[in-house]
Amino acid sequence: MDEPKKLYRTEGRAATLFGVCGGIAEYFNWDPTLVRVITALLIIPGGMSLWVYIIAALIIPRKSTVYPGY
Repeated sequence: MDEPKKLYRTEGRAATLFGVCGGIAEYFNWDPTLVRVITALLIIPGGMSLWVYIIAALIIPRKSTVYPGY
């Protein structure tokens, strides 16, 4: 049986700032650039607060925490 997907922040070269967008992209199997562009478009006009992104960076665990040995 397949292990359920887990949301995490990407690390290393895959992480641009905190790895939140990269982790969301991997979770939904989307292109990370697309997720980053959508996030920027939501943050710039004030639709999504930058605080939401920062809180997500604090709450969502790193990939190495979710998958030890990564």
